[in-house]
Amino acid sequence: IAGIRETEEKFYYIVQEEKNYRESLLHCRIRGGMLAMPKDEAANKVIADYVAKSGFFRVFIGVNDLEREGQYVFTDSTPLQNYSNWKEGEPSDPSGHEDCVEMLSSGRWNDTECHLTMYFICEFVKKKK
Repeated sequence: IAGIRETEEKFYYIVQEEKNYRESLLHCRIRGGMLAMPKDEAANKVIADYVAKSGFFRVFIGVNDLEREGQYVFTDSTPLQNYSNWKEGEPSDPSGHEDCVEMLSSGRWNDTECHLTMYFICEFVKKKK
């Protein structure tokens, strides 16, 4: 683990084990979290800074279009209507197989194939006191 980052509401941690997208989802869920879902610019910045400072180039995040081709949603099924941060020209999906999303260290998003393995970032909601 490359340390932990926290905001008022969430903890984030990068898992330094290369897993495919489904394995990444499961890893986070088993531990009571989810793949990180950057739903606004502030969250995206926290995650991107964390990835960059950890020295990594890319990590899986909780965005995909596995249910309906071309309709990207967060892993909690909420649509990307309020925020997204696609790299220029993305999502491109030239082969029709890029259904999962990675965040690059720049904070930009890229659609990629789900079977590829890479590090990933989990998020956990803090318990209310």
